[in-house]
Amino acid sequence: MEQTTADSGVKNSILIVDDERTNLVALTQILNEGYTIYAAKNGQQAITAAKEFLPDVILLDVLMPEMDGYNAIGELKKSDETKRIPVIFITGLNDTDSEKKGLALGASDYIQKPFNPDIVRLRVENQLKIVNYTRTLAAKEEVEYLSRAKSEFLARMSHEMRTPMNAIKGMMQIIKMRGVPDNIKDNLGKIDTASEQMMRLIDDALDISGMEYGIFKIVNSVFNFNAMIEAISQAVGYNASEKKQTLKFDIDPAIPSSLEGDEKRLKQVITSLLANAVKFTPENGEIIFEARMLNDENDIVTLQIDVSDNGIGISKEQQSKLFNIFEQIDGGNTRKYGGIGLGLALSKHIIGKMGGDIWIESELEKGSKFFFTCKLRKG
Repeated sequence: MEQTTADSGVKNSILIVDDERTNLVALTQILNEGYTIYAAKNGQQAITAAKEFLPDVILLDVLMPEMDGYNAIGELKKSDETKRIPVIFITGLNDTDSEKKGLALGASDYIQKPFNPDIVRLRVENQLKIVNYTRTLAAKEEVEYLSRAKSEFLARMSHEMRTPMNAIKGMMQIIKMRGVPDNIKDNLGKIDTASEQMMRLIDDALDISGMEYGIFKIVNSVFNFNAMIEAISQAVGYNASEKKQTLKFDIDPAIPSSLEGDEKRLKQVITSLLANAVKFTPENGEIIFEARMLNDENDIVTLQIDVSDNGIGISKEQQSKLFNIFEQIDGGNTRKYGGIGLGLALSKHIIGKMGGDIWIESELEKGSKFFFTCKLRKG
């Protein structure tokens, strides 16, 4: 059966070292079908070939002229390049002292002459199972390490970006308090809006880091639903008014004003959906926000939130990519409208944590409508 190194699809390789040609031929015939075979005729050649080819296993004859197997394995185990390659001694010796000496020098196993093909194959396969398992484990640990490193870097970077952004926002408030002409006030408003967008992007990046690192949590508290929607409408309304868009809110009066849940995360999802609607809807367009109660049972209410627009729309093929991290549905739209593909992926994760689901209905050039449900406790 063909043996392959972990996840590579490449055959395992074996270096056979023996000063007798008949032994080289015999072992090659036994193993050739399943492996890549290299051959050497003495200990010095074995060391050179091991460093050049880095085989997965070495079959090393014990008794050879000039440099025997004992000296050869000693040199192999001294080198950082070859010391981890398992060595199986092949020998006609059949005494305990010789075997003990070989094992003490680092041999992994023994194969006795004359060769039994089944025994040869099984002993080689057993060593390769260990080699391949170790490589798989090392590859997995490397992936996990890189993932942690990426998440930690993203968290540090996001933290460093928040510090100057907070300073900008603070200075903006101070300037506004001192009173400025209307034309400057309008420019300050644009800077403030851009700062808010940057802060949301930084928060999204931190949340992605938390998702990948397993530290993303939902924190529940009592909040006022209507007050939250009012704050969102003010935050999103400035951008909508700049594009002369109509922004409508329709709230089901059956929804309790006081609810218990993660207000920050719910606000994050709604703001993301509304901000996208404003972004991808042309001037003089219309955006409608609807919130209604689907169910009220044992103090748990299920809400459905809809955000619709008459913007550029999304094709059926592109919709499947919407909720994937870092994926954009269209490179041209990304350059035109901005964004790096975090908001909707985060929204899906958050809504899932809140016991709900999120989906979309859309057609190109006819607008889009996003829906999501969530479960909250009465406050």
